[in-house]
Amino acid sequence: MLVHDERHSKGAIAPPIYQTSLFSFDSYQSMVDRFRGDTDQSVYSRVGNPTVSVLLDKIRRLEQGEAAAAFSSGMAAISNAILSLVKSGDRIVCVKDVYPDAYRLLRGLCARFGIIAEFVDGSDLAAIEATLPGATLLYLESPNSWLMQEQDLVAIAKLARANGVTTIVDNSWASPIFQKPLQSGIDLVVHSASKYISGHSDTVAGLLVGSRSLIETMNAEVTPYLGAKLSAQEAALLLRGLRTLPLRMQRHQESGLMIAERLSQHARVKRVFHPGLARKDYSLLRGYGGLFSIELAGGVDIPAFCDALSVFRLGVSWGGYESLVMPAEVSINQAGEHNSAVDFGVSPRMIRLFVGLENPEDLWTDLSQALAGA
Repeated sequence: MLVHDERHSKGAIAPPIYQTSLFSFDSYQSMVDRFRGDTDQSVYSRVGNPTVSVLLDKIRRLEQGEAAAAFSSGMAAISNAILSLVKSGDRIVCVKDVYPDAYRLLRGLCARFGIIAEFVDGSDLAAIEATLPGATLLYLESPNSWLMQEQDLVAIAKLARANGVTTIVDNSWASPIFQKPLQSGIDLVVHSASKYISGHSDTVAGLLVGSRSLIETMNAEVTPYLGAKLSAQEAALLLRGLRTLPLRMQRHQESGLMIAERLSQHARVKRVFHPGLARKDYSLLRGYGGLFSIELAGGVDIPAFCDALSVFRLGVSWGGYESLVMPAEVSINQAGEHNSAVDFGVSPRMIRLFVGLENPEDLWTDLSQALAGA
């Protein structure tokens, strides 16, 4: 689906940035009309801003949903969505190996409020089906973190609907360019917009897309009180990123697949976790990003490998220009009570790679020399 820029005020090519905390009214009656819900005039930027509204319309159309919401981080999007759907005593089913902070939210904060989280192998449809009766929410991430496993979203959505369970999918890995989960029957799609949608590693943001009823309920009952609003400046940066998203995703796909295929043949790499190397029949992916994992063979010194890299940088997150590595051993040993990598058996010999927009041959040369010297 093509989503083009609308024409903006005074001939502006880029959407104007409404850098204001509040909006005034022309008359007493116009204020009455707005507070009564008869108009949609902006009131206060914590709950609505015209620059943010342009962004929401674009992401809604890209994901082919009815409504969207924007937040100050991906975790804010996740927490707002979850807290609008569950209450004390409810049970959430979640696939294993999700984003670590989403895992900690479910295992930690939700547990404090009497919300139970149960984790299941996302590739095992029978196991998912067995956990759904009595659940309120099913949280998915396709592909998931570290192991990059896809879930059969069409089949899972049907099972969830049959059991009255609401579904959320983190679609950050694929972006709306390469996957549209709402079209398979999923209820809500969440994005860490800090990743591909931003594309420049200069903003932190989250987006949520779904049905109008789910978004409106969240906006009425949860979002205004958690206060995790997206600023006009950050919305403008995301709008800038959306303009080049299809082109960047194509480059990430081409470079990522090239690197993954070469690493799969390398003697010092035990295994490559990339959905493009073992495509599933049920896959909804129309393409692949630049994020995948490798497991290094025994004998490879992981710290030496990481320190030998010169083009790839050590860092969390992904989705920008720069290529990055994240060692699983560092993630496993980080401070914190709950760690999904530990609980679900992610090998400490795994490295998460993000293939950025640099020359792919330069990236391959960098990885090759680091592997040879480690």
